[in-house]
Amino acid sequence: MIEILPFLKEIISAPGLSGHETPVRKIIAQAWKPLTDELRTSRLGSLYGLRRASRRTDKPAPSLLYAAHMDAIGLMVTEILEGLLRVTDIGGIDARVLPGQSVTVHGREDLPGIVVQPPPHLLPVENRDRPVPLEHLFVDTGYLPVDVERLVRVGDLVSFAQPPIEMDGGILAGHSLDNRASVAAVTACLQELVGRELAWDVWAVATSQEEETLGGALTSAFELRPSLAVAIDVTFGSSPGSPGHQTYPVGKGITLGWGPNIHPALHQAFKDLADRLEIPYKVDVMPRMSGTDAMGLQIAAEGIPTMVISIPLRYMHTPVEMVSMKDIQRAGRLLAEFAAQLDGTFLEKLVWEE
Repeated sequence: MIEILPFLKEIISAPGLSGHETPVRKIIAQAWKPLTDELRTSRLGSLYGLRRASRRTDKPAPSLLYAAHMDAIGLMVTEILEGLLRVTDIGGIDARVLPGQSVTVHGREDLPGIVVQPPPHLLPVENRDRPVPLEHLFVDTGYLPVDVERLVRVGDLVSFAQPPIEMDGGILAGHSLDNRASVAAVTACLQELVGRELAWDVWAVATSQEEETLGGALTSAFELRPSLAVAIDVTFGSSPGSPGHQTYPVGKGITLGWGPNIHPALHQAFKDLADRLEIPYKVDVMPRMSGTDAMGLQIAAEGIPTMVISIPLRYMHTPVEMVSMKDIQRAGRLLAEFAAQLDGTFLEKLVWEE
C-alpha cells in the first residue's frame, strides 16, 4: 500500500529536469512495479507500466493510456565566472522569484547553491527598479573559484532544493508539483485498480520532456498505439486577484479539458462519470493548444481520441507551487473508475460530435 503524500514528497524532492529524468523515474518505477504487470523504459526515457486486461478474449484487448509527465523545470549552467555560475532556464521559469532560492548544482558531485543578484547600483540602469532578468542572475555555491572549476562544467544541471511543506487544509507546497502531482494521481489510480476486473489494457506512462519537446508523449503514443489517451496535468489555481474565468479553486475539485485537443465524446464520458461519482469538477476551456501532453498524444499515428484532466495548482513554474491532496485523490479515483467501466462496446459509441 503506497501512501500518496509521502510518495509525492519523495518524487518532488528528487531531481529530474526535462530531458534528464532518470533520478525521479527510478523512484516512480519502484512504486509502480507491484501495481503493474509489466514495466519498462522507452528510448526517450519515459516509463511504461502496463496493467493487463483480466477479461481475456480471442481478440487483443483495446488499450487506455494515462500520461503524466515527470520532468521538471530548472536551470542549466552556461558560464563559470570567477566561481559564480551563469544559468539559463529549462522549461520556462519566472525569473522574478529566483533571487534567494536554494538550489542544488549537479556537477561532479552535488553542490548546494543560492540564486543571487548583484546590488542594484551594479546593474544596468534599465534593470535597477524592476525584476532582474535571468541573464543578470548567478548561482553562488560558496566554493572557491578553483574548486568550482574542478567540480562544475558548462551544461551541468541546477535543480530547486526547497523541501516540501505540508500546509493547512491538506495543501502541499513545493517545487516540481507540475507535474509530479499528476504522477501521484496516476499512482493512486493504479492502486485503486489492484484486484479489479478490467476489459481493457491500461498503460500508465510517466512521460519525459513535456516541458521542452513533448518527446515523451509523441513517442509513447506512437509506440504503444492506445485506443484512447488521457493527459493528466495541472492547471492554474485561483488566488486573490487572479482572473476567475482562467483559474480554478484549489481543493474544490479537478478540471475537465474542453478544446481542439480533446475528443468531445471522451469529454462527455468523463463528465457523466464524474457526475455519477459526485466528484466535483469544472470545465477547463482550452481553445487552442492545451499546453499538455495531449498535444502529442492526439496526433500520434492516425490520431488518438484524447482527453485532458487537470489538477488546480497555484504559482505554476515557481519553486513554491501549491496543490490539494484531495484533488489528487479525486483525479486518481476518476481515472480508476473510468478504466474499470470500459467495455467492448465503448469504442463503437465514440464519435466526434459536439
